[in-house]
Amino acid sequence: MAEAIYDRQDQLQKVAEACLPGETIEAVFDMKGGGTGFVGITSKRVIVYDKEFLRKNKAVVSIPYSRITSIATDDESGLFTGRGFFGSSKVTITFSGGSYEFEFRGADKAHVAHNLILSHMV
Repeated sequence: MAEAIYDRQDQLQKVAEACLPGETIEAVFDMKGGGTGFVGITSKRVIVYDKEFLRKNKAVVSIPYSRITSIATDDESGLFTGRGFFGSSKVTITFSGGSYEFEFRGADKAHVAHNLILSHMV
């Protein structure tokens, strides 16, 4: 198995502590903006460190791939941007309990995360 992709060692460690026996970490990405601190992508689920869970607590939220109904990325193609379908740093996953919008630290990381999650859905 390939080594996990990650932005910050401390975030990788938090995801490792949340893993179940036999679960492997594929990537851990630091997020930009509001409530989401980071997102971990494992062999079994997406793990979100949500700084504003229920508006009052920090929480580690697990979303099994079987509960994810769709994944989307913004289309930032246009006359002035010159970027294509994966030119956005934003990815949204929809699941049985709601949705999360992630803003990654770069379109390249968003693209990797999108493809890793999608590979578990199909």
